[in-house]
Amino acid sequence: MGQFLSYRSALRKKQPNRILYLAINQDVYNDFFSNRFIQELIAEHQLKLLIFDAIQEGILLWKE
Repeated sequence: MGQFLSYRSALRKKQPNRILYLAINQDVYNDFFSNRFIQELIAEHQLKLLIFDAIQEGILLWKE
């Protein structure tokens, strides 16, 4: 998430209207991002998530 936040800050200077999503594999989301502390960080930093299934090669969920 640290790298994402740095990238988002840099992107805001060049393209402030662009919306950035953090793409996360479904398994990683279920194992790590469902943790309460991580959910609090997501809310605090207002992260937008895109959860995908690597096997089916499809997007499962867009989280604003």
